[in-house]
Amino acid sequence: MRTKENKKVKTATKNKRILSAKYKKPTSKPGKAKEPYQPHFGESAEIPFPGPKVPKFKFIDLFAGIGGFRMAFQKAGGKCVFSSDWDKYSQETYEANYGEKPVGDIRSVKVSDIPQHDILCAGFPCQPFSIAGVSKKISLGRKHGFEDERQGNLFFEIAKILKEKKPKAFLLENVKNLRGHDKGRTFEIIYNTLTEELGYKVFYKIIDAQSVVPQHRERIYIVGFKDQNVDFAFPEFPKEGPKLGTILQETVPDKYTLTPHLWGYLQAYAKKHAEAGNGFGFGLVKPEDVTRTLSARYYKDGSEILVSRGTGKIPRRLTPKECAALMGYPPNFTIPVSDTQAYRQFGNSVVVKVVEKLAAAITKQIC
Repeated sequence: MRTKENKKVKTATKNKRILSAKYKKPTSKPGKAKEPYQPHFGESAEIPFPGPKVPKFKFIDLFAGIGGFRMAFQKAGGKCVFSSDWDKYSQETYEANYGEKPVGDIRSVKVSDIPQHDILCAGFPCQPFSIAGVSKKISLGRKHGFEDERQGNLFFEIAKILKEKKPKAFLLENVKNLRGHDKGRTFEIIYNTLTEELGYKVFYKIIDAQSVVPQHRERIYIVGFKDQNVDFAFPEFPKEGPKLGTILQETVPDKYTLTPHLWGYLQAYAKKHAEAGNGFGFGLVKPEDVTRTLSARYYKDGSEILVSRGTGKIPRRLTPKECAALMGYPPNFTIPVSDTQAYRQFGNSVVVKVVEKLAAAITKQIC
């Protein structure tokens, strides 16, 4: 009979084999040497969300998107010393709000060039693990999860940084489905890598953002500490959150109202699936409601969140400013990109108000 110790050694060996073989990161393209990281700061002297003048700690912002992690951890007293995101439109929004343009593909940066930091933050790509993302990839005959060469193995870029820089703590975010993806094997590899391979004490929880914003949005948050004696507890969230009416604008341009053709199509589509016993259809909401999850595909037809304009009237999409509020961003958050890009960015973002509560709890343990 195998002992627990033998089982533990076997598991660690298996994880090392996975890291070095099946799930190793793609090599850089031939002829493209990694350049030392050089932060680029915007020219504007007026930065909407500058960091604290006397920071309590330093952090890095990986797969940064539009800076939801950055906003929350700056509020907790931190200084961001490195940021990375490969999307040029997200970089534009990030720079407009924080005065710094993130470096592109994290794989193009030497780990040794990343500054020392106390906390690593990362909302690593969720499409390889999301229910919708997996279904789409399967239908197209593409790989998903860790086998998605472009996005799925980017978790191991995080692992490499944690291994070399050894920050005191980290906060990772992903879709709820990460917990059960591939019958739990994906999460098992992540958990064992963080604990057995990298020596962190790890805590995780699925949190629904509807306690702090009017949106039903479940995400898994993974917190780790280098100090094995830390007794971390996830913060308490209110039982009742705000309703949609608290973030709706009083005056909205006509362009956000659906065309009669699109509205007719969505109604017919919903009826077709209802008759077939499926749950597909649009999400019509009123000011007293909580919305469905805002997705990166919202720009296509807005079907998951349609705001009622009253009986007999065609509903409308949320405006980008309302999407910002739905994700917990403040009213003065700058949106320098098109509506299409803005919808994608907010749909991919973390909920700032959730991360603010987590940042306060994490920094309490290390500061």
